[in-house]
Amino acid sequence: MDARFPLAAIAALFATSALAQTPTAELLKPPAGAQHFVIESTGGKHGDSWSWTLPDGTRLARETWNLRGQQWDQDSAGKPGKDGMPASLTIRGVSPSGDAGETFTVSGQAASWKSPTDAGKGAYARPAFYIPEGGPNDLNAWFLERLLAAPNHTLALLPSGVAKATKLTTAEAGQGAKKQTVTLWSISGLTPTPVTLWADAHDRFFGSTGVVAWLPEAYADDLKPLLKVQEAATAAEAPRIYKANVKVPAGPVAFTHVKMFDADGLKFVADQTVVVDKGVITAVGPAASTPAPKGAQVIDGEGKTLVPGLWDCHMHVGDDYTGPQELSLGVTSVRDPGNNNALTIDRRERTAKNELLFPHVYPSSLIDGKGPYTAQVANVATSQAEAIALVDKAKADGFVGIKFYGTFNPDWLPATIAEAHKLGAARPRPYPGRHPPGGRDQRRL
Repeated sequence: MDARFPLAAIAALFATSALAQTPTAELLKPPAGAQHFVIESTGGKHGDSWSWTLPDGTRLARETWNLRGQQWDQDSAGKPGKDGMPASLTIRGVSPSGDAGETFTVSGQAASWKSPTDAGKGAYARPAFYIPEGGPNDLNAWFLERLLAAPNHTLALLPSGVAKATKLTTAEAGQGAKKQTVTLWSISGLTPTPVTLWADAHDRFFGSTGVVAWLPEAYADDLKPLLKVQEAATAAEAPRIYKANVKVPAGPVAFTHVKMFDADGLKFVADQTVVVDKGVITAVGPAASTPAPKGAQVIDGEGKTLVPGLWDCHMHVGDDYTGPQELSLGVTSVRDPGNNNALTIDRRERTAKNELLFPHVYPSSLIDGKGPYTAQVANVATSQAEAIALVDKAKADGFVGIKFYGTFNPDWLPATIAEAHKLGAARPRPYPGRHPPGGRDQRRL
């Protein structure tokens, strides 16, 4: 949508943005009629995002949100080039990491950029979209619109890479006169795992749904149904990924002549053979005296190192794609200190059915109170009785730990911890990380 803003004033506002952090009070103010997105999760609302367009095509945006006490306040101004891609972009404001100031410029056939963590320049010989480190959600909207307009939904990226969009499914959003069909796109090339975004019937950005969601104000109540459709669509991809990557050996597998890490002795041992059969290590010893069983698949490990599966001791599982990513890094066990309980249970069941490629997950159930800092995937308790019931349910559902979060009423802790102890919880260990008001406590069931 268009909004009337003095162009000279906008230019002046952003002229010195790269020189110093812009105070929040000096960030753009969204005009009446700006497109308004609600930033939310299943735990509640976290903030707001606005975007609007000037008569010359400059895209402006302002965003403010708080996640468990961490604050983002940013704005952006982006001028499209003749190819529709950003020809200039300025981001101002603050993120939990500090100054969010970032700039990007195309001049002739050269592009240059500067973010809070890097700076660089490169050739600009074909349409390419600069992927900023931060900034308001409108930059995601702009990117999706250009990607879907590109041939084969494939687009070059800056600083590097190529993005490709693949249609996953459609869904209905809204009720009555607001009802519309939206399309879920899976986008590869941005991060190690695909990113999903929703577009409307005109291939414009509609919203994003995940642990934190951005949805138009009029469709904020559609988070849960859209999230359910998204989860089903990504789950439908999981068996294909499993079949393409899992090869079950017909018999024993022998890794010969490897340098092996002895986890018990905390040392490396040279020239070893390790035999595995049906997921169990059946033999370990010097290669010279540990023969491979008859008919075994032999993997020559000369010059290579064999280590036990790694642990990721703090991983909030993101989605079905997290499993292949972790396994590709050698991670076979994950400690998830808080997530969407229903999704955790669902992934566990699909993994057991060989429908999902995933490491072993040892999950905690996250319990929080209700307030402005409520964790985005928390099981919310509004009374001590509800908190105790959530502890009981976590145990019944197979969770191995309980995590009480920052908005949880500390007066309820003695009774809920006593309940956890009654169910076999171990004493808590110190929990690293930021501590919102009220602190955190974790119990292992």
